[in-house]
Amino acid sequence: MTREEAFEFLDRTARGIAEMFGSSCETLVHDMGDPTHPILSIYNGHISGRTVGSTMDILGTDLALDETALVTDFVNLYATTPSGQQIKSSTFHLIGDGYNLALGINFDYTSLVYANRILVDLMSAEADLQSAMWRGGDSQLSAIFDECLSVVGKPVSALTKKDRMKIIALLDQKNAFSFRKSVPFVARRLQVSRYTVYKYLGELTGGGEEEEK
Repeated sequence: MTREEAFEFLDRTARGIAEMFGSSCETLVHDMGDPTHPILSIYNGHISGRTVGSTMDILGTDLALDETALVTDFVNLYATTPSGQQIKSSTFHLIGDGYNLALGINFDYTSLVYANRILVDLMSAEADLQSAMWRGGDSQLSAIFDECLSVVGKPVSALTKKDRMKIIALLDQKNAFSFRKSVPFVARRLQVSRYTVYKYLGELTGGGEEEEK
């Protein structure tokens, strides 16, 4: 491949990438055979403000590159332009007999950063609505528990495991366990441990083991 063919290929690729990803994507072809890496062609140059012939890099500096940088690909690196734009930058070399060209791709994602901030603000909330509605709602939970206990018709001290399981099932049907701190409340009222309440709930779904009466 001659230098002209290599440039034609990279230039065509640069133009196609710029068209595909739109005005936020700057693409260019550098002459890396020159330590000042002048720009041979550029698309969407408004991102960096550069034009053909410029030796400025995306960082806004005009420094000659060392020998390693002149032949090394840089992929998906972060950069900030002098105007504060946030850029993802990649450089791919095409080296042949008598030439060293490189395709540069600089994607300006500054607007996405702002959009993300807006999305975060939109999705943020002060607290869970359910918790806020039922904060300090022991009285409501107590009323539901008393209702379920009355169905069994026994005092707590006389309950068997079957009775407790029935109460747990009734409480679950009434969404009592969606209340804040419902498990410790129910455990206290049933005079059992929290572990037992969780175990009863597991048994209701077939995931627990049988406990002695």
